[in-house]
Amino acid sequence: MAEPIVVKLTDGVRPLNVVGEQITVLASGDRTGSYEVFHQIGPEGSGPPPHSHPWDEAFYVVAGEIAFGIGEQELVAHAGAFVHLPAGTTHWFRFGKGGGEMVSLTSREGASHMFADFDREISPTAPELDKLIELGRPYGLTVAVPAG
Repeated sequence: MAEPIVVKLTDGVRPLNVVGEQITVLASGDRTGSYEVFHQIGPEGSGPPPHSHPWDEAFYVVAGEIAFGIGEQELVAHAGAFVHLPAGTTHWFRFGKGGGEMVSLTSREGASHMFADFDREISPTAPELDKLIELGRPYGLTVAVPAG
């Protein structure tokens, strides 16, 4: 039987630095037995390149506005908006003016380990796309590399 999980951000939980964002693992898949939950804070303009992965992902915007690209669509989500993306959906997001905050959820374990690898191996201020692709590959991450 899984144990209850209680996390307070004021307890000194160290956020991971991932492509300019601060991502705190609230519940990892090894603790829940399946899904993962994260708290994400990003400064204006931060966010990942277009990518997809083998887990569903959902976002609840807590503060600010966040632009999401989903396939060929683009939308702006404000505080109170919920966005769900099925596994394999190519997507990206950018924190808007003044930055933002959201809680995200994945349908299975994987993202927490990948984010820890990114935090350990990739500069948060000058991320190398090739290194991000290499580190994400074992987790099923596919990055849409811009043409040119």
